[in-house]
Amino acid sequence: MTLNLSAHEMDVVERLADEKGLSKTALLRQALRLYQSISARLENGEKVFVEHPTTKEKAELMVLS
Repeated sequence: MTLNLSAHEMDVVERLADEKGLSKTALLRQALRLYQSISARLENGEKVFVEHPTTKEKAELMVLS
């Protein structure tokens, strides 16, 4: 399989893989599992939120389809 990514997108993949100590393949596998999990929850009518660690302010995660 070949992915065609822009230079910026490839830089992001490489940076994240380095930060997490993962190969680029492992990073993309994790990203796909996360996307699949979020998509399944949204399909079931659930909402996904992120929460600020100190203020506890919540923001809904919006996923574009």
